[in-house]
Amino acid sequence: MRILGIDCGTVATGYGLIETGGRGARLIEAGTIRPSPRDPMEKRLREIGCALRLVIERARPDHAAIEGIFHAANARSAFKLAQVRGVALFVLAESGVPVGEYSPLEVKSSVVGFGRAEKEQVQWMLPSLLGYSGPLDSADAADAVAVAYCHSVHLPAGAAQ
Repeated sequence: MRILGIDCGTVATGYGLIETGGRGARLIEAGTIRPSPRDPMEKRLREIGCALRLVIERARPDHAAIEGIFHAANARSAFKLAQVRGVALFVLAESGVPVGEYSPLEVKSSVVGFGRAEKEQVQWMLPSLLGYSGPLDSADAADAVAVAYCHSVHLPAGAAQ
């Protein structure tokens, strides 16, 4: 089963695709969508949406997962993040991919075993859990992979396809 994780952001939106099966989970691909911060918000949202559509068309995930909004530095940041999440959820719904949403605490608990773990601990654990070496292209991509892994842990047995 293929699971696409998405870590939403207006400056950088990470995505990570993992595959799970009888031998555990492995990383297929991960990357970062980086619209220009100088572009107006509507153009950034369109770019994020179009890029996610291409990832979904290419990767053909069976499930997707996205991190829930948990806090933001200010209301303006929260609204912008909510807009990106809305675009991501729309594109996923449009493609018919079932979506799970997880809090940062759930993601960290699934990857590290401790909900208050630091981001660096999560990034350190992912290669051993998913059988890859080397860093990913961004912290946003690593967060997206962690969200996908969290979903794989929370799916009931037999939920594949």
